Amino acid sequence: MLAVGTRKGLFLARSRGGGPFEVEPVRFSTIAVHSVAVDTRRDTPRLLAGIEYGHFGPSVMWSDDLGETWHEAGTPPVAFPERTGAALARVWQLQPSPTEPDVVWAGAEPAALFRSEDRGETYSLVEGLWDHPTRPQWQPGNGGLCLHTIVPHPDDPKSIAIAASAVGFFRSDDGGLTWYPSNRNIRAPFLPEGAQYPEWGQCVHKVAHHPARPERLYLQHHFGVYRSDDFGASWTDIGSGLPSDFGFPIAVHPDDPDTLWVFPLHGDVDRTPVGHRYQVFRSEDAGSTWQGHSTGLPEGPVHAAVLRDAMAAGPAGVFFGTRDGEVYGSRDDGETWTQIARHLPDVLCVRAAVL
Repeated sequence: MLAVGTRKGLFLARSRGGGPFEVEPVRFSTIAVHSVAVDTRRDTPRLLAGIEYGHFGPSVMWSDDLGETWHEAGTPPVAFPERTGAALARVWQLQPSPTEPDVVWAGAEPAALFRSEDRGETYSLVEGLWDHPTRPQWQPGNGGLCLHTIVPHPDDPKSIAIAASAVGFFRSDDGGLTWYPSNRNIRAPFLPEGAQYPEWGQCVHKVAHHPARPERLYLQHHFGVYRSDDFGASWTDIGSGLPSDFGFPIAVHPDDPDTLWVFPLHGDVDRTPVGHRYQVFRSEDAGSTWQGHSTGLPEGPVHAAVLRDAMAAGPAGVFFGTRDGEVYGSRDDGETWTQIARHLPDVLCVRAAVL
């Protein structure tokens, strides 16, 4: 199954027996779907969708019948305690825990982490991150003050990491009670000389991780692409072989922690595909070298970007969606591509799962 969240609804696509994907009619028509999760931890999969009603605001819906019917908690499922003085702007990320069967994490705007213990139906604020002493100095990126990535350790429920823009990468070793920034060796070149490696205040665009090698992380930054081999304690620049190290999404191969994909853009003002061609760049050696692949993609000129959550890799292949409503997939690790959908609204997020 492919789940595609757009500016005006959720689109599900299914492939049977390795055949072509068939796109189903829109769910949540006219409603923005900023985040999607396909929770396969039980025999009955659960779909989760972080939606934004134009009038009523953001919420989280769930479905236990593959999108046929949807449910919402009787009270707002994601809400800030009154003492924070904050109002929920958007749910940017929904992430089932790999170690706790009923736990789902939600990343929100303004940058906050929420935890659910009922499979994503209701959530409570992780106050340790909200009360971090650096919070008063946090600044939003162009997309807002958004917590867009959640990385729970696949073996240790006490270890979890998040990324927020433009805040940086933060870790917790005690299940979210306390947090510390972890951005060592990440460069922010817009800052003055001598101050270009700040402890926090980094514009991280997306982080990808590999469950078979928990310490291996990949990070797409506003000004570079990085790898960590110690769960974010330190980072190494791996963007030198790319035509541009600016971009938003980053994805890692489900079976090979050394294989990853990025989608370079002209940065950071233009934000269109490099050369005005759709090209997905793949590394098979953990970022030491890169190769661009575009077979099956439009030759151009094209001008639409791929957003931070609009690329996904899984057992069924690697997929991405564009801001002009096109969705592409590859079943050969990005060597060749096939168009799955076109003329959709602006694609905000993509998730893939084998059910």
